[in-house]
Amino acid sequence: MNAVALDIQDFALLDDADCDARIRAAKKALGSRCVILGHHYQRDEVFQHADFTGDSLKLSRMAAQSDAEYIVFCGVHFMAEVADILSRPEQIAILPDMAAGCSMADMANLQNVERCWKELAEVLDPDAKVTPVTYINSAADLKAFCGRHGGIVCTSSNAKAILDWSFSRREKVLFFPDQHLGRNTGYRMGIPLEEMVVWDFGKPMGGLSREEIEKARIILWKGFCSVHQMFQPQHIDRFKETYPDTLVISHPEACFEVCQKSDYIGSTEYILKTVREAPPQTRWLVATELNLVNRLRDEVKGQGKSVHFMSPTVCMCSTMFRTDPQHLAWVLENLVAGRVVNPIRVPEADKLEARKALENMLSLA
Repeated sequence: MNAVALDIQDFALLDDADCDARIRAAKKALGSRCVILGHHYQRDEVFQHADFTGDSLKLSRMAAQSDAEYIVFCGVHFMAEVADILSRPEQIAILPDMAAGCSMADMANLQNVERCWKELAEVLDPDAKVTPVTYINSAADLKAFCGRHGGIVCTSSNAKAILDWSFSRREKVLFFPDQHLGRNTGYRMGIPLEEMVVWDFGKPMGGLSREEIEKARIILWKGFCSVHQMFQPQHIDRFKETYPDTLVISHPEACFEVCQKSDYIGSTEYILKTVREAPPQTRWLVATELNLVNRLRDEVKGQGKSVHFMSPTVCMCSTMFRTDPQHLAWVLENLVAGRVVNPIRVPEADKLEARKALENMLSLA
């Protein structure tokens, strides 16, 4: 086997057609040794090559159950970390472009979360009174933090069940990194907005008073998705002036005001299922990432359904977009040559603790 890695620069100037042919050839050569995962937000040129498509947790679980030696995750960094945590020891998770990160995940880092935990201890005993909950869109070391402190991981589809579990153990929840998922879920559970406060990690004590912390049931991290923050309630109002019978469906990472004006709220999988199963001739305004919306629009238009992207400006996941056909071809041809590039390896200590938090979540399925 060739021990010298092929250089990404040799692939950077290839056009997509050449990459497409080389990706298909490499996939054929690798066979069942390699599985390619494509997240819903991935660009079409890459998405078309995926063996499995879906959201991040679903993909990681499917890959772990496969016979593949190599898991090529066409997504972002935290997703490949989850694949590494859940996969078997002999499997190797790979991220085609190491620059494919997540701006939301970056808004909560271990240093700031540990400082928050220490500052909370000035008001109450967090290990006795607070369950840490991290959205799956977070770094492995934050999942490990939750594992160490009796916490749990959530997804956009199971957040309510996770909060129920959390409150059954302790009276408060520290929810990070996405404030909107936490707020929208808590409100739908009947928790008043005044009992959900935002922890600003750039300020001492999160910018909160002792009284606010003591009163709060959910402490929301000041984080958000750069894509979903683009959607605004006025986008709904303006669209419905022209099409008043429109059904609005939003991802819970959208802001509270958008979700309050929506007919349906749910994960990417929920959005796809709801629109696919809707009656013909219905019109939908969708608040989630552009690539998913465009594919869904094309899929259901033959059924007489109209699917529209909520924002008047283009907003796709720019970091997800970094994974292009050139990087995928580079990774696969290196595997054919016997070389692994861009492996994602979570340190064993973090992997052990993160798995606890993930297993707490999976036990509720």
